[in-house]
Amino acid sequence: MLPHFPVFHMNKSALGRTFVTACFSILTMVLPAQSQTFLKAKGRLITDGKGNKVILRGMGLGGWMLQEGYMFKLGNTGQQYRIKARIADVAGAEYANRFYDKWLTNHTRKIDIDSMASWGFNSIRLPMHYALYTLPVEQEPVAGQNTWLEKGFAMTDSLLKWCKANHMYLILDLHAAPGGQGNDLAISDRDASKPSLWDSPANQQKMIALWKKLAQRYANEPYIGGYDIINEPNWGFEKATDRKGTEETRNAPLRQLMVDITKAIREVDKNHIIIIEGNGFGNNYRGVFPLWDNNMVLSFHKYGNFNNLGSIQNFLNMSRDNNVPLWMGESGENSNTWFTEAIKLVEGQNIGWSWWQEKKIGINNPLEIKLTPSYQKLIDYWYGKAPKPSQSEAIATLDEFLENIKLENNIYHRDVTDAMFRQVKTDVTVPFKSVTVIGKATINAVDYDLGSQRKAYYDKDTSSYQYTPGVKTQGNRGHVYRNDGVDIEADNDGYHIYSMEDGEWLKYTFNVKQAGVYTVKLKVASEVGKGKVSLNLETVHYPGKAITTKDWSYLEFKNIKLRKGLNKLQVNVDEGGLNFKAIEFVKNK
Repeated sequence: MLPHFPVFHMNKSALGRTFVTACFSILTMVLPAQSQTFLKAKGRLITDGKGNKVILRGMGLGGWMLQEGYMFKLGNTGQQYRIKARIADVAGAEYANRFYDKWLTNHTRKIDIDSMASWGFNSIRLPMHYALYTLPVEQEPVAGQNTWLEKGFAMTDSLLKWCKANHMYLILDLHAAPGGQGNDLAISDRDASKPSLWDSPANQQKMIALWKKLAQRYANEPYIGGYDIINEPNWGFEKATDRKGTEETRNAPLRQLMVDITKAIREVDKNHIIIIEGNGFGNNYRGVFPLWDNNMVLSFHKYGNFNNLGSIQNFLNMSRDNNVPLWMGESGENSNTWFTEAIKLVEGQNIGWSWWQEKKIGINNPLEIKLTPSYQKLIDYWYGKAPKPSQSEAIATLDEFLENIKLENNIYHRDVTDAMFRQVKTDVTVPFKSVTVIGKATINAVDYDLGSQRKAYYDKDTSSYQYTPGVKTQGNRGHVYRNDGVDIEADNDGYHIYSMEDGEWLKYTFNVKQAGVYTVKLKVASEVGKGKVSLNLETVHYPGKAITTKDWSYLEFKNIKLRKGLNKLQVNVDEGGLNFKAIEFVKNK
């Protein structure tokens, strides 16, 4: 079965583009390839070897080497080692080990990287788990020495090969450091019963040695975009009550560790950018300056706040004062509107970005892992809401899950990548699905146009500002099908739009085979026993009609003239509190 994304599903124009691409591919095999150059920090810009500005547009591979519970509806489980223990509980320890080997094989493959390149990404951020590259300190046969594991290095080599084939940069990110770098346990798979990175000189020395080993391996590889040496430290050095590290004023242990890592890298690698992150989940740089290397980039992470200059002004000031480039190394987990606004904001300041993440269970990423009934039953057991499954049942469920994490079994959310690339450049709307009216046709209400807020649709709640006090919006409150602000929920035979408020509207672009007079019927229901809907067709307004039933019924708009070719219809909610299922077109005789 072929995956549902643009690389494979093509109309005639897409076939034409594919032919051009194929010809280009043949040419690139015949002509000598241009040599790739190392990325460099040049003033406040990231540039290629010729000094040309490079805007990194990247995706983080969260969930591959390092699982976090929320990605798979396991928020109560948290760290990866605890997820593994729960798998062992229901399926056995031997199966749990096989599960993780298969997970690493299936989750991210060449097809994932090829697809991301086709969507517009030019870089990949690899969140690494140190334990795939070296043993934990407490497991070393000889204290103070490092046992190197081929697994992680081989995985990185394969990923680099796939990136090179697509002319994409690979940025190495140490997401899980030895011992764990913060009090947010899941992001580094930290076991709080053992010494943290900051409590253990041995963990710090292992981290330094790992970066030197990686730098030795990739020193002469220009497709490595840089070394993101520590992800989101969150630690109270001056006072233990500052568990997030947001109040720290000196950050001396963090600065010293990053200086020591840089020194070790530079002993073997003079080429690559060193990317650093402050305390407080990457954003608290107090005490970190002055910088200690001339090829560095400051990373900041941005989630759930407003997309205005004020939200990044502190980082812009740091960039200006230290003459250093910025990179938004992690962002996402929000609605399409927020995505478009955030990318416009940072690219307008010559700042590249990396999104979080390619796939998980949920709609706010390019790929969605399906939540099956059997997996839901397993989750219910882990939450104490269902009986324990038999071992054979658990293994069958987990085997199914391992297949569902493959890209070809994911749900591709074209609206997400459209918001991240096309909508950043244009306000033009395009059909979500191609519909041609030949005498009669139906458009599902949830298939309104692809486009931005106030262009393809208007909804009063379009984004989540979970880190902004007093703002409780969330975008699509149903959390299914699409990632815009429009509220969508599942029903017995698909999806419908619900909780439509006064003044909200949706636009639909469709093709008409034969011009003529049509009846347009809206399948609607009222949540509150009333409601009113009107239509706009190009410049013509069709006055509103009242909805009075809570059951699905049809509002008919008669004698609507549709021209041959493209038509644009806007459905307006004059009085809200209603559900909307479909639009039906019937040509009058």
